[in-house]
Amino acid sequence: MDFVADSIPILPVKALMLKRSRLLLSLLVGLLGLSTSVVGAKDRPNIVLIVADDLGYSDVGFNGCKEIPTPHLDELAASGVVFTNGYASHPYCSPSRAGLLTGRHQQRFGHGSNPEPDTQWHGEDTPGMPLSETTLADALKEAGYVTGAIGKWHLGDAKPFWPNRRGFDEWFGFSGGGFSYWGDLGMKDPLLGVHRGDEPVDPKTLTHLTDDFSTEAVKFIQRHETEPFFLYLAYNAPHAPDHATRAHLQKTAHIEYGGRAVYGAMVAGMDEGIGRVVDQIRESGLGENTMIIFYSDNGGRREHAVNFPYRGHKGMLFEGGIRVPFLVSWPGTVRSGMKEESPITALDLFPTALAAAGMDPSQNDKLDGQNLLPVLTDDKQRLPERPLFWRYSMGDDSYGYAVRDGNWKLIDSRYKDRKLLFDLANDPWEREDLAAQHPEQVARLSRMMEAWDARNVPPKWSDAHGVNVRKEENTRNEAVEKASRGERSRPDLDLHSMIEPVPAKAKFIDKDFYIWGGSMVRDSDGTCHLFYSRWPRGLGHMA
Repeated sequence: MDFVADSIPILPVKALMLKRSRLLLSLLVGLLGLSTSVVGAKDRPNIVLIVADDLGYSDVGFNGCKEIPTPHLDELAASGVVFTNGYASHPYCSPSRAGLLTGRHQQRFGHGSNPEPDTQWHGEDTPGMPLSETTLADALKEAGYVTGAIGKWHLGDAKPFWPNRRGFDEWFGFSGGGFSYWGDLGMKDPLLGVHRGDEPVDPKTLTHLTDDFSTEAVKFIQRHETEPFFLYLAYNAPHAPDHATRAHLQKTAHIEYGGRAVYGAMVAGMDEGIGRVVDQIRESGLGENTMIIFYSDNGGRREHAVNFPYRGHKGMLFEGGIRVPFLVSWPGTVRSGMKEESPITALDLFPTALAAAGMDPSQNDKLDGQNLLPVLTDDKQRLPERPLFWRYSMGDDSYGYAVRDGNWKLIDSRYKDRKLLFDLANDPWEREDLAAQHPEQVARLSRMMEAWDARNVPPKWSDAHGVNVRKEENTRNEAVEKASRGERSRPDLDLHSMIEPVPAKAKFIDKDFYIWGGSMVRDSDGTCHLFYSRWPRGLGHMA
């Protein structure tokens, strides 16, 4: 596998380091593949991993949505297992994808923030998923799978980071984060546009990226229906910008709020595309030999998405920021029509895919997830209890944390600048902070977070999350304060009993000036400011 683009000059030392990385990668993947020798290539199931982008927990029918039509996802859910406590490994885009495709906590290798767009290679300092990391595509390709990536990548814009250098045989998509659904580049670097492998795709040939990605996925299946394949289909829907076709908008014409109607059309368009992919799998006779996984990379976006009944949204460590729509379907192998309450994480998908392919994930001690196949195939099985951890960076050596252990969840929030404790068994909505009532749980979970964090490293680059967190919380507080400014005194208050004489030392008395009436103003942080005017006594009352 060649990680280095031909057009990028590399110093001999860098080349030696990269060759050594490739050698280590081959040895690691070879270890993963040792147990596949007894499994024939034709007997291995196809694996289709479908990722939505910023999808709300309650924006799919199988989680109760009645506004947005998602019949194809609902059918998949009915044919498989829905995880009601399924989590992303990070509350926003790029770090979440890094965890998904490596099966490791992204904080272990410094991928804790979104990389800024940068198509130039600067060596190891270039923002992107480190080349030392083994991807799921690497492992499955070594095991005899043909691998394809379609859609949004967001794991580095420089060529050495592109999917076709990270274990994927084929790639159709774009490398960055947010992107026009019409394929318009505007003033952006052409390398940030849609590519087929290394070749740029003419934007004039694109229709709407959701539809284009679905079409490419169908064609990929048609090309490889006679060999085991791994398809990573990463939609950018329903991430902003809000672009939808007239046909998809018809599906949400009943939604009166315009922003929600457009968002819903983006979800419905993705669902229609997933239906086309599933139909092709069946038409190719692969229905019972294909494991399909669907989940969202993080909680629903702040605007237009619905994470009901959970608190918060993308970027937060409240449930609404990390608990996501999550299902696995594999007719004939995985249980059907089941809802599983065991907490799981996207980090579990790497070892699960290896196990499905006949490999032994336990041979890789770097993986942070666990194999889900036992609980997927046997309703008597239960996953071993284990804590789940999250961390986001504020960009100034400050971090937000969360840990869930059983039904206890502790959040060390940079939104609220305090620790909050919740009992998810009785309060999955995180309405009642129990930190004051259970200090022993706060202390215990804090120690667990510290022990987990000791193995992490600082982010290799920073992003705007910290700035956005503070701005969003200030905006919220200002809105709350503004709403209450007109509140009148309560009739049940006995104001006369509350009035006390002002002590002489607190009075504004000046032998040289008259003190004129003042105004009290409360700042957004609760501080009170007194404004008053004064006039020289020598001028008399001639203000």
